[in-house]
Amino acid sequence: MPPSVVAAGKSRNYATQLFELLRVSVVQLGRAPTQVRRRVAARRLGRNVLLFTTVGGAFVIALMTSFDATEIALMPPRGSPDLWPARILTDFGKNAFVLYALIAALAAIALAAPLLQRAARAKLLRLGTQVQYLFFSVAFSNLLAEALKYAAGRGRPFVGGKANVVNFVPFAGTEAYFSFPSAHAVTAFALAFAVGSIWPRARIAIWAYALLIGATRLVLLAHHPSDVAAGAIVGILGAMVVRYWFAARRLGFAVRAGGEIVPL
Repeated sequence: MPPSVVAAGKSRNYATQLFELLRVSVVQLGRAPTQVRRRVAARRLGRNVLLFTTVGGAFVIALMTSFDATEIALMPPRGSPDLWPARILTDFGKNAFVLYALIAALAAIALAAPLLQRAARAKLLRLGTQVQYLFFSVAFSNLLAEALKYAAGRGRPFVGGKANVVNFVPFAGTEAYFSFPSAHAVTAFALAFAVGSIWPRARIAIWAYALLIGATRLVLLAHHPSDVAAGAIVGILGAMVVRYWFAARRLGFAVRAGGEIVPL
């Protein structure tokens, strides 16, 4: 919800103000880019995506071929009673849990904004833009992940009864063959990158959260290590792309001379 929607406050009717706020917010998100340095930022993004994909892809392959089978063999049996803390913690990495929480935050901001005076409204709408970035980072990353899961069709640990780390049935479309990449890791690491991009001081805490979510997926034998690593890569890349989209439209981010994207 960009600060420009503060102009909606000129309407005296609450419903009219709310509708105008939502309309302008959607228009701002979908408008043509206006950032003059967006091409420099796009080139920088392209280089980072290529480097991260290449190095990350090599790391995922290395895990898959040399560590996945060893790691899952060391984990406690699936369904062990003493794993209840991990089962509780892992839910905080569910894409639905995170996305619904962000939607609730956006709804609260939208409903409160028309009731505030201009200065307070501007601050709240700036927060709304930041929450929108978090939401779209997680949502876009998960869309990518769902496509990859369906195409790869990797079996979860011990599906079929053996520690077969190359158990792939492409386009199977079943939960048992939806292991690669981990959606929980996608969500946690997309959120971690996005939060860190907006509030750098929160990076240590939010990255610790992401690592903890990833660890729960391994302990619960829901995924192989390479699934979690791939999820982290997809989540970070997705959040990077969405950040560029926002920066190119001057929403929440600015672009420096060298193409570096920084929070406003």
